[in-house]
Amino acid sequence: MGLPIVIMFPVLLVFSSREIWYPQFFVVARFWAKIVLYGSGFLPRVTKEAKPDRSKSYMIVANHTSMTDIMLMLYCVKNPFVFVGKKELAKIPIFGFFYKRTCILVDRNSQRSRKEVFDRAQARLNNGTSICIFPEGGVPDDESIILDIFKDGAFRLAVDHQIPILPLVFLDNKKRFSYTFFSGTPGIMRAHVLKEISTKGLTQENKKELKEKTWDTIFKILKKDLEK
Repeated sequence: MGLPIVIMFPVLLVFSSREIWYPQFFVVARFWAKIVLYGSGFLPRVTKEAKPDRSKSYMIVANHTSMTDIMLMLYCVKNPFVFVGKKELAKIPIFGFFYKRTCILVDRNSQRSRKEVFDRAQARLNNGTSICIFPEGGVPDDESIILDIFKDGAFRLAVDHQIPILPLVFLDNKKRFSYTFFSGTPGIMRAHVLKEISTKGLTQENKKELKEKTWDTIFKILKKDLEK
């Protein structure tokens, strides 16, 4: 993960220095993600129910089971997007330097931090950039959990800005590279990019319904795959 960042450091440093250059940074980040995935022996296989519109902003969501979720998300989605993620990842050597320069960091224990996340996300959306949030709020400690309860943030923002939800499902990331030390194997990493879920005309009163619909859509695919 660190080696390609070191090699591409000058380019990443320049493109991460100004927000207007983020689309160029995103292209380099997608290239980095491919190097990490293939270099680790992971073979992405992406199925798309519909092709995302490159001219639209989305609220991109997915199940969260592994650190490789970040790389696979970059691999799957070509629309420039910004991650909203936990501030602890900024402590990772090398990776963390660019993570905190380009992502929206949140401290879940701070009400002020959560407010700042919404302000920064709104600014990015106003500039036409999509937002990516893992709505479980983190990787569940219990790896037997198929899909944890979703938090409200992603859906509140999507409704506020009337942007569609773009759900993704990662089927193999936990098996390939979980947070259990020395677990995982090389192999295929399957991902499904699902049809967008419209928020047009919805209000905050519809937020719970939207959240549950998205959760059900992702859960059904995960459960069906486990039952094979």
